[in-house]
Amino acid sequence: MTIHQHDVQAPRVRGAIPPIPRPAPRPVPRPVPVPVPPRTGHRFLVYKQDPSVTDPGARLAFIPTVVLNGPADARVRTDLAQVTPVARNVSGDFVFAAGSPQFDCAHTFAVVRQTIAMYERHNGGNPIPFAWNVTGNTDRITVFPHAGEGANAFYTRTGQALKFLFFTPQGQSDVLYTCRSLDIVAHETGHAVLDGLKPGWLSAGNPPQTGGLHEAFGDITAIFLALAEPDQAEALVALTKANLHDKSFLPELAEQFGKALGMPAGLRNADNDLKLSQVGNEVHAISQVFTGAVYDVLADVFTFEMNRQRRTKDPTIVLIETASALCKLVFDAIVASPATGARYVDVANKMLQVSAGRGDPAIYRTFIRNRFAVREITTAETPLRDLMSGRMAMTEPGYTGDGRDVTEVAAHDEQSASLRADQDRSRCCGTMQMPEYQVVAPEKLAMRGPLEDDDILRDELDELRRAFSK
Repeated sequence: MTIHQHDVQAPRVRGAIPPIPRPAPRPVPRPVPVPVPPRTGHRFLVYKQDPSVTDPGARLAFIPTVVLNGPADARVRTDLAQVTPVARNVSGDFVFAAGSPQFDCAHTFAVVRQTIAMYERHNGGNPIPFAWNVTGNTDRITVFPHAGEGANAFYTRTGQALKFLFFTPQGQSDVLYTCRSLDIVAHETGHAVLDGLKPGWLSAGNPPQTGGLHEAFGDITAIFLALAEPDQAEALVALTKANLHDKSFLPELAEQFGKALGMPAGLRNADNDLKLSQVGNEVHAISQVFTGAVYDVLADVFTFEMNRQRRTKDPTIVLIETASALCKLVFDAIVASPATGARYVDVANKMLQVSAGRGDPAIYRTFIRNRFAVREITTAETPLRDLMSGRMAMTEPGYTGDGRDVTEVAAHDEQSASLRADQDRSRCCGTMQMPEYQVVAPEKLAMRGPLEDDDILRDELDELRRAFSK
């Protein structure tokens, strides 16, 4: 073997100074700037439905705004004795073991914040005031994850708060916390959002249908929030094969709570067939008629859009976009509805008019007219024969049934108990049973602003003043 001179290493002399290593070359600067988020956000571990729904289960959610220890931000703060403020972890996130008090605080805050953000997107990105945010008032809403013992949850304008109770179901040993249900948290947050939009609607002095709108808004809020989450929408499409009337977690509301009370599934089911003639004046029952009509419209529009876009979009994307568009339609219709005494037909007509104004296909209005008419909410300005016989043309954008694209319909029955009777709130969530909404007149509530105890006791105090002035 030939040994070349350059292959032989020079012998190292003892005590010799080793050669100085060459400096590492400097990294070459990137020619293109690396984009970074304009503002940091935080991750939260949340139940995507509730603890009893194992799929989607608990997942990470990202809140793209600054959240302080608490958790708290400019609109929402959390309060749990001996637990809050809950601190962010070393990664700046609010991720805690599911079922711990810290998790309950973070989960509840995140769902409230996601709900508010969803409606602010539909409000053009503008903040939606709480009912007390007047004349520059910026008071936050306080969330109490463990507000006390009981099988309920509620929103209170007087307390400027959302309160979630807990209880031990009969025959069980584990405590059920209502704050762990996305449906319940979204529902109660829906009451707070709607009270900011329509502060006169919570009064029991309105017709029962107005109370039904409040409860229905809470339920459809939970449905639309679920469909605003891509993982939930994807799970739903796969579970049902894109058939929203197939059995799934979406229309069943508060599954764990419902089963704890002895019901076969959730507290309510949005995929129902109830009509106004079947529900009287009990507000929770009335609400399911409106919720069911909106859910049917969602299923109809999704079916139509799936057929129209099946070659260009993934079904999950179609569902997310369809749900978002319908959520905004309902939101805009509610904003345009009367300040007090709102009826289902008022919202239905605004939905028709807003839909026409934004250029939706005419078949969208046909879906709305038909579904509200079948529920005995409105008159059937569009013949129902095709819908009732199952021969409705679900693929024709211009389909109206008779060629008329009607945007105003009448109430089905002006003498309905849901319009004429007093509100029966005996089965409602805690929000509707708060004394502040039972006794304060719609006109007073519609004026916005915080409520004081004297507002609730006004009639009795006036009576005492008259008696003591004699």
